Amino acid sequence: MEGRVSSVQSMGAVDGPGLRYVVFLQGCPLRCAYCHNPETWDLTGGTPYTAEDLCKTILRYRPYFGENGGVTVSGGEPLLQPEFVAELFRRLHEHNIHTALDTAGAGDLSRAKQVLKHTDLVLCDIKFPTEAQYKSHCGGSLQHTIDFMRLTESMHIPLWVRHVVAPGLSDTVESLRAVKALAESFSNLEKIEWLPFKNICAAKYKALHIPFPMGDKPSFSQSHVEALLSKL
Repeated sequence: MEGRVSSVQSMGAVDGPGLRYVVFLQGCPLRCAYCHNPETWDLTGGTPYTAEDLCKTILRYRPYFGENGGVTVSGGEPLLQPEFVAELFRRLHEHNIHTALDTAGAGDLSRAKQVLKHTDLVLCDIKFPTEAQYKSHCGGSLQHTIDFMRLTESMHIPLWVRHVVAPGLSDTVESLRAVKALAESFSNLEKIEWLPFKNICAAKYKALHIPFPMGDKPSFSQSHVEALLSKL
């Protein structure tokens, strides 16, 4: 079972509980206006790995993430490589390693189910609170994301919702309130993570010769986001 990996982060601290070994996979069907990882869009890019070899590599870092951390597979959109992620997670579970899936839910739901069977935690992005915004600003479907999250709920998998607060797109109290209400409609929700937009990825777009729709927008601070949240 082989997949394509964009990069790895051996000591991630913001992608699930504890310290994480984070695997960023290649391929994404979305084109979010504020995407941080445009280098992951191409499904044919990155480096090929077998699930077995990647698992062996991860095990060498187990002393660092220990029992309180684990492995998070992100992207791109990891559900574009569901068989690979399912096999990797299955192997990690054989070693009692906690698995987390960082996703926008933008994959085939019938194939996503096999991944979720070996997933301990789902971190799911709600990009925008309306279907029109999804289509306009990331080329995706809100309903598809909701359907994916309902699948996690039916399988009783803990859910963390993530939402990027982006200037001019999702930085109003009304928008944040709608995202919060949607997230809280899921019985398996454990927390909401509000992520401030950062434009530090602009250099990636320049290097790839890709226009960055948010290139002229300022980064948001955590305090700015918290000020908005205080009004909910």
